[in-house]
Amino acid sequence: MKFEKTTEKQSNYRHLERMGTEEVLRNINNEDRTVPMAVEAAIPQIVGLVDIIKEKILAGGRLFYIGAGTSGRLGVLDASECPPTYGVSPHLIVGLMAGGDGALRYGIEDAEDDAELGWKDIQAHNVNPRDVVIGVAASGTTPYVKGALRNAQKANIVTGCIVCNHSSPIARYADFPIEVIVGPEFVTGSTRMKSGTAQKLILNMISTSVMIGIGLVEDNQMVNMQVSNKKLVDRGVRMVMKQAGIDNYEKAKLTLLKCGSVKLAIQELNMT
Repeated sequence: MKFEKTTEKQSNYRHLERMGTEEVLRNINNEDRTVPMAVEAAIPQIVGLVDIIKEKILAGGRLFYIGAGTSGRLGVLDASECPPTYGVSPHLIVGLMAGGDGALRYGIEDAEDDAELGWKDIQAHNVNPRDVVIGVAASGTTPYVKGALRNAQKANIVTGCIVCNHSSPIARYADFPIEVIVGPEFVTGSTRMKSGTAQKLILNMISTSVMIGIGLVEDNQMVNMQVSNKKLVDRGVRMVMKQAGIDNYEKAKLTLLKCGSVKLAIQELNMT
């Protein structure tokens, strides 16, 4: 299939400035409804990438997300949420974006034009063939991401991508390309909208299914989460009480705080 930037096509709507607030909101919502269907169509592509990530992590590898702009921020967000949610090292899933951490808050848009910078940023983390590198780029053309994947492939590192156009240049350098085609944006070319939503959904699917697959979820519970604030301590205590079959809140809380995780607290209580 010929490469075509559907993400840059004209919006299905005209004269947005003439719309009332409710009309704008309903039209955005109508467009957003199409995103889950586009993600569903990409699930067969997602499966292969998730399976290789699980295999690599269980063998001692890591997962890297690399992107620019909205795509980069979404990768960093997903990576940063895994340690508190699943108790993993912050070095297991690493999010990198063009312009560095400063670009998370303030746009450094020209950083994405450097085709060698992405690979340099990953190399700073001693990336190697045990790892997986996923490029996140709605357009599928971002030089920062394309250069990183190209060099990763040359170094025999497994690569994947999450893009929103068919047959993109970045997909050519992905062993496991995920192409989620959401069509034109409500505001023409504003890929922080449907494209960003689709990428966020897929990132959630990847990290969650990987964490389940490497044994960090039991039943439907986050038994390895970091109990780092009052809300999470309370949630953890109630999980411990249910799983250990006790009704003493304070005993469960003391055990949880001593052990540091729901899983270890349950194990200790079950031995007593």
